[in-house]
Amino acid sequence: MYVPKAFREDDVARLQGFLRAWSFALLVTDVDGVPSATHLPLVLDADGAGRGRLIGHVARANPQWRTFDGRREALAVFAGPHAYVSPTWYATAPAVPTWNYGAVHVYGRPRVLGGADATRDAVARLVKEHDPNWPLGEQPEEFIAGMLRGIVAFEMPIERLEGKLKLSQNRPAADRPGIVRALRAGGEVERAVADLMES
Repeated sequence: MYVPKAFREDDVARLQGFLRAWSFALLVTDVDGVPSATHLPLVLDADGAGRGRLIGHVARANPQWRTFDGRREALAVFAGPHAYVSPTWYATAPAVPTWNYGAVHVYGRPRVLGGADATRDAVARLVKEHDPNWPLGEQPEEFIAGMLRGIVAFEMPIERLEGKLKLSQNRPAADRPGIVRALRAGGEVERAVADLMES
């Protein structure tokens, strides 16, 4: 990812917070010489040492999981909020339109988590993260076992993080209040960009 110095984010804690907040990712691997991509939610497990790992699952029918051998590198792209920025919002001129956004690229070598217990744990982590009120353990065992047979759970230890928060840092300080004010007058996504600008 092209990251000019003004937009580069290296703070691991901030990047991990971004991964948690915008956890629906695009996982890209090479399948027989062709890029293959799957859109999926990923859970960050960062309780131990290092940068942590991503945990997720794909449908067993998805051939991409066959590349999860722990040797081949993959890229998980986490795209955060994004919004158009009009030059009419600036206090200074001349200026041109642009787009503000956040994105984090995560590199690692995914590997399959073998066994029903590991698969169930991966699903439980996802449920706990996104729907803690849904009682996974109270569902009919036969139903859950059948669902688990249809997926492949995996982990991807994080080897490298690239963060880009393009939030008008290259503009004069006098421009930022007008940008934030205009974004706050927009929809939910625009307000999320304003939150990032003020964080």
